[in-house]
Amino acid sequence: MIIESLIGPISSLLDKFIEDKDQKAKLAHELATMSERHAQELAKAQIEVNKQEAKNRNPFVAGWRPFIGWTCGVALAWHFVALPVVSFLILVSGADIPPLPVFDMDSLMTILLGMLGLGGLRTFEKFKGVSQ
Repeated sequence: MIIESLIGPISSLLDKFIEDKDQKAKLAHELATMSERHAQELAKAQIEVNKQEAKNRNPFVAGWRPFIGWTCGVALAWHFVALPVVSFLILVSGADIPPLPVFDMDSLMTILLGMLGLGGLRTFEKFKGVSQ
């Protein structure tokens, strides 16, 4: 984020222009927490959007998240459950078939974890003691 990239250079300028150590520490703390506050505000705004989308009766508005969730769920079930079982059964039967499809799990997990809110912000909040 832009805010995070500016925090370091701005913090180093504090030493040049502010002599009072308490004032400098206070400003440095405010700069350090600025990106966290910004991320929390973005998350709150997204939660409100999610609430409004969920209330909508139109399946193209309220149904896209469940669709993506089910798509990711089916892909995970195929990759981790069905594919190994089917591959084993084909191997045991001695049948000769073309290779079975394998999904790009990196992209799939990025989408799924983002939808579940596990992209790192929750872990960061817990680490910082912001959340219980």
